[in-house]
Amino acid sequence: MARHGENIRKRKDGRWEGRYPVYDETRGKQVYHSIYGRTYSEVREKLTTKKNLLKNPASTITTEDRPCIIFTNAAKEWLAKVKMERKTSTYVKYSLIYQKYIEEVFDSMAVSELTDSYVKEKLDSTLSYSVYKSIYCVLNQILKFVSAQYSVTIVPLKKPDLKKSNKPVKVLSKSEQKKLITVLYQQMDLYKMAVLLGMFTGLRLGELCGLKWSDIDFDNKILTVNRTVQRLYVEGCETKTILMEMPPKSMHSKREIPLSASAADLLMKFENGKQYIFGGDKPLEPRTLQYHFKKLLKEAKLPDTNFHILRHTFSTNCIEGGTDVKSLSEILGHSDVQITLNRYVHPSLDTKRRYMDHLSAFYGQIYGQAG
Repeated sequence: MARHGENIRKRKDGRWEGRYPVYDETRGKQVYHSIYGRTYSEVREKLTTKKNLLKNPASTITTEDRPCIIFTNAAKEWLAKVKMERKTSTYVKYSLIYQKYIEEVFDSMAVSELTDSYVKEKLDSTLSYSVYKSIYCVLNQILKFVSAQYSVTIVPLKKPDLKKSNKPVKVLSKSEQKKLITVLYQQMDLYKMAVLLGMFTGLRLGELCGLKWSDIDFDNKILTVNRTVQRLYVEGCETKTILMEMPPKSMHSKREIPLSASAADLLMKFENGKQYIFGGDKPLEPRTLQYHFKKLLKEAKLPDTNFHILRHTFSTNCIEGGTDVKSLSEILGHSDVQITLNRYVHPSLDTKRRYMDHLSAFYGQIYGQAG
């Protein structure tokens, strides 16, 4: 069967065939020609090159005519461009992925040698789905850069069909939340207030640490997310990493969140004239808040986990309380409600049981009416 929308199929003899349309002037109509190869990836690359040649035969450079571009050289040029044009956090992420998983594997290779089958063969098969995704993202961005920089046609790499591990995301149960909140309200300090605000709003760790008093409108009870803080690796820095304040994660992450009256009143009690709510004259170190959170979990006799569980718990509480997904998505700062549904909405067993009991009662009414 042909790959949908690609006109590529595997023949009975084991070869792959790709078909492309060409206008036959002698016949006065469109006909199809074929390209063959040993693998799907090989045919896909040949087919894309052929289609590009037909669209613009004068300027397109084929694989055979492509200049010898060394991959590592091109990658360093691309990283320098990213460093100048993108957020620091983006550059650091791409740079680390490149240095850890890509640079040594493809050192001194020509760009033309990077085929789907070759890349798949060279990468460590034990890597996680998310790491694979990041590696292919970086590789394809480098190839896209080469295409534009050297005016050559390069087919993007096709990421292998890997099974994503759908591990159940943990949330705090109602009893666990009760234990934690009990500890938080005992002799409350700024660290406990930060954890409580995370439970009340679903804010990310870095967003909480970067909050300023100017971000809180107490009259209208609105919290505005204007920044995040993150510890990032910096080349040439003596400490190797530095705490950086930057814009929120994405355009949608800059948002307004309504505060409950109790949360606003509780927060107001800690107003101290400093710039940052939890850090004083500078942002709070995320590792410090994570450390205190783990201490509080231990005090509440709860299992050790990371701070992000509060975001999952907040989202689940909202859904179970009747919050519509669109509103929750905006509160969390997501660009798409599907992200909210797939990643952060985790109905509890109690919620599922309530639905089943409701359905049972409904069937019972029908049975009663039928009797």
